[in-house]
Amino acid sequence: MYLQQISFINFKNYAEAEIGLSKGVNAFVGNNGAGKTNLLDAIHYLSLCKSYFNPIDSQQIMQGADFFMINGVFDKQGKKEVIACGVKRNQKKQFKRNKKDYQRLADHIGLLPLVMISPYDISIIIEGSEERRKFVDNVISQTDGSYLDELITYNKFLANRNSLLKQIADTGRYDADLLAVIDEQLCISGTRIFNKRRAFMQKFTEIFNRLYTFLCNDAEQVELVYESNLLHDALDILLKRNIDKDRALQRTTAGIHKDDLQFNIHQMPMKKFGSQGQQKSFLIALKLAQYTFLMHTKGFKPLLLLDDIFDKLDDDRVTKLMQMVSNNDFGQVFITDTSISRVKNIFDAINIQIKLFTVSEGNIYA
Repeated sequence: MYLQQISFINFKNYAEAEIGLSKGVNAFVGNNGAGKTNLLDAIHYLSLCKSYFNPIDSQQIMQGADFFMINGVFDKQGKKEVIACGVKRNQKKQFKRNKKDYQRLADHIGLLPLVMISPYDISIIIEGSEERRKFVDNVISQTDGSYLDELITYNKFLANRNSLLKQIADTGRYDADLLAVIDEQLCISGTRIFNKRRAFMQKFTEIFNRLYTFLCNDAEQVELVYESNLLHDALDILLKRNIDKDRALQRTTAGIHKDDLQFNIHQMPMKKFGSQGQQKSFLIALKLAQYTFLMHTKGFKPLLLLDDIFDKLDDDRVTKLMQMVSNNDFGQVFITDTSISRVKNIFDAINIQIKLFTVSEGNIYA
């Protein structure tokens, strides 16, 4: 699968742009603020129906404009796919596949799988568990059409349970029958999600370990561990055991919404003891493992977007990374950087041809 052509109007700092793309490596070079990352974000929209950086669609509209549009022409295993996204201020987002509107945006997720690596990904390591759950959910959602629906269902039941706990605290009336009904619903949905996450992590961890070992020449010992309440007890048991605590706090304290990933380096938390280079290497291995998992599961190669990733990596890791993403295991690649000479030198050294674009103040030059 690859993106043949993309065009956009009034998207962030682009009034209008249209470019044809290489099946291999596409590099976008320009100063900070020129719009390189915005271009990658437009590609992300076409794949996952949203910005990688900002969940508010209207804030992607160019200042002074009333709408934005993004159009992409994909070749998916020899079949043409035309995807269009449009957002008007104060109106619902529109998404079309081959000129036909989607009834649900969730139906598009997974059609055109994509992996993006960005400096913003550091939040996966340094922020709270929600960021790591989002990472896991993003990968599984692109390979399992029912997973996203199950998450929505679980979160609805969780909100109902938390609302009931607050109501019990406010009124003093304990409705055990209603709580039992909600608990049963929550357990069915939560257990399904847990089983899918556990099965995913068993495969994913093996891929991650292999990629990190290659990237760092086996010089560092890292560990990726899935943590969940449900690894130790069934959810119905946990809910009953924690009911007094839940009533006191007026929220549900056990369940898959508390799942986390533990990142270690030399048996110590990566968050506190990993250098910037080690943290970046860990993130890159995570994302390349995501790519490999998607490729094996979907049966074709996703898009790979690399935003400003050369900073804080030593030359050896940069070379290793480019060797990995430029061989036959990877398909179409998009790279941004501020230095044209650095990009040329990296790919000249490994004898890989690239299509080079210069980005300047919302304009793209091939």
